[in-house]
Amino acid sequence: MILVGRDVILVEKRNQPNKVPSGRDIGRQGRDIGTQNRKFNNMANTYTQIHIQAIFAVKKRTGLIQKEWKDELYKYITGIIQSYDHKLLAINGMPDHLHLFFGMRPIQSISDLMQHVKQDSSGFINQKKFIKEKFEWQEGFGAFSYSKSQATNVISYVQNQEAHHRKITFLDEYKKFLEKFEVDFDEQYVFKALE
Repeated sequence: MILVGRDVILVEKRNQPNKVPSGRDIGRQGRDIGTQNRKFNNMANTYTQIHIQAIFAVKKRTGLIQKEWKDELYKYITGIIQSYDHKLLAINGMPDHLHLFFGMRPIQSISDLMQHVKQDSSGFINQKKFIKEKFEWQEGFGAFSYSKSQATNVISYVQNQEAHHRKITFLDEYKKFLEKFEVDFDEQYVFKALE
């Protein structure tokens, strides 16, 4: 443990077995996710309004997320986001990918948050044995920022994923996001085709 002024910073122990807490444990433990216990500090006079839509896919875009347990997964991911003091506004997806829309506090990088969301949720899926094989998320993610005035439309978009994907494939949708937000990308590194 390291003491810094009045604040206590606990050092993460990565060599411990990967314990995946239940949604109830997350609620009870607050920010404690498995072996991670962090204290976030807010800088005085810091005011932000950051809205992010993150998109990520199942490894090899296999359609593994099933209707029977997706709500339990969504609740678990909501707990992860909230445990890091961010505010989930919408979550939904298809069997091969997810969309998260959340208000982000400037206490953590998007990459760090997405690493925890993907790592902890895949551990949860595997611990619950929702599927026979090992579940993994594909490497990487997309993250796109929005103003508050766009939030209602983005929430609606995320909530209506099933309707959107009757008209457009995930890869086409994802490429449209990259183009709309003027993100340079290399075709060979965009999410792999559906298997």
